Amino acid sequence: MSTATDVPIAHTEATNAKILAISEDRIQGFVRDPFGVIAELSGVDVETVMERIRAMLRAGTIRRVRQTLMATNLAEGALVAWQYPTEKIETAFDFMFKDDPFSGHVVTRSTDAATPGSNYRLWTTVKVPQGYSVEKHCAVLARLTGAEHFRVMPAKRIFALGVGHVRRKGMEPGSKSEALAEVKDTTKVELNDLEWRVLTALKRELEPEEVARDVWQKRAAEAGVPLETFYEVAESLNARKVIGRFSTFLEHVKPLQTGERVTRFNGLFHWAVPPGREMEAGRQVGRFDILTHCYWREGGEEFRNVNIMAVAHGTEKPVVLAHKKAIDEHLEAVGIPVLYTNVFWGGRSEIKPSEISPFAYREWCAMVGIDPDSIRE
Repeated sequence: MSTATDVPIAHTEATNAKILAISEDRIQGFVRDPFGVIAELSGVDVETVMERIRAMLRAGTIRRVRQTLMATNLAEGALVAWQYPTEKIETAFDFMFKDDPFSGHVVTRSTDAATPGSNYRLWTTVKVPQGYSVEKHCAVLARLTGAEHFRVMPAKRIFALGVGHVRRKGMEPGSKSEALAEVKDTTKVELNDLEWRVLTALKRELEPEEVARDVWQKRAAEAGVPLETFYEVAESLNARKVIGRFSTFLEHVKPLQTGERVTRFNGLFHWAVPPGREMEAGRQVGRFDILTHCYWREGGEEFRNVNIMAVAHGTEKPVVLAHKKAIDEHLEAVGIPVLYTNVFWGGRSEIKPSEISPFAYREWCAMVGIDPDSIRE
């Protein structure tokens, strides 16, 4: 058996790259044997798959392994842009990352020139349990951190979602699917207590020693149900479109132990298209393979009424811009006017799964000294 120090941990190593090209975002929904499926699709034997994922997770090449959820269907959520005095940005960033379990992505962003919205330097994703208000939650955060203004932008539709950095490496600008992007709605699904118990156990990220063929056995015990019941509930949730994908998430912002970086630049692309053409534009933009996210969100007057937003990553800024140019040209070619466009570049970044449990929300409210009923919609 290989020792830990013998196992390659670089995401660029040939076998690891084969595994990651599948494990990052190709295992859709809930599957009973995720590592077996990764092995089958990657052509790498399952024992090697598990050994490599454990090693990369311990080394920090992979920052987490978990079953993701379609949280937009389970909780109230939004992308939020924050305006702070310059001297408060870093402390606000730390608070959102360390002290607010309901903030997920926390990113500082800037533009290449002073443009509408460029004074909004901190961007976060925020989710709160059903029945609570994102706007009111953000008002609490603004008071606690000294924000001057914030803009809440819930997703109206989703056109692309899948963070596969390895398979996108070297992708040519303009690469896109033949078909229009599928549209995912954000209709909320209500769960009962049993479903929440299973979901809570299901979504918690794996420790290296949990990377095994019987990965769900202990999670079923944690939920207090037999394994077959756990499977039945998880598969029912999957059929109701609240399960995302089983994924290995690469550390794509900070330098790895090997000294490499998975990406260096991430761009949040903004487009304003004429009202009434958001679905058409989103389905066209969402075709482009480079995009890890694409949504219909309303930016409002602060952002010149942009309504289509997407994210792309890359190791070279000109290449990221070339990908955006290809999308711009495609929109023109299919006759969709772009009234305004911009790019917000990512800087400091931390990412964690957002908490969505109503129990955890009430506990947090007590900790910061607010009445949870005051945050209800």
